[in-house]
Amino acid sequence: MTTNLETLLVRHEEAEQLGSTPDTMTLLADVSQTGGHLSTSRTTLSRGRDGATPHFHTSSAEMFFIVDGELQILSDEKVVTVGTGDMLFVPPHTTHAFGATERSGADVLIVFTPGVERFEYFRMIDRIRRGEAAPEEILASQDRFDNHFVDSATWRAARAA
Repeated sequence: MTTNLETLLVRHEEAEQLGSTPDTMTLLADVSQTGGHLSTSRTTLSRGRDGATPHFHTSSAEMFFIVDGELQILSDEKVVTVGTGDMLFVPPHTTHAFGATERSGADVLIVFTPGVERFEYFRMIDRIRRGEAAPEEILASQDRFDNHFVDSATWRAARAA
């Protein structure tokens, strides 16, 4: 990690935004901007919309802060609902997933620490969403982006309920 860092200010209007309203991801800071300390983004999801499917990270913890709305989050074999002002910390090697509840959309600040390269991963997901890349690219990139997908019957049941 770099120790000679300067303060980083990311203005909302200058941040890269992926997706389209109301389902967006705003890329705020990646590892190259924070000397490896953290990566952060802001995600908005419409009512009932899935965010990430079940996965885990081997080297990074992930923090979810709910700016507004409600989010369902899988953490290992437990699904919790968090709301405005709540924070949830997910340690490395913990299977997790998230999506907005059927009652409410969600506006979520997500922080990875230590930082991992996330922006290229999110751009790839956006290209797949637009049909410009193949879904298989995600599976081929699991090690590169430390994003390892798994199946979760608990998550499937919670989202189907």
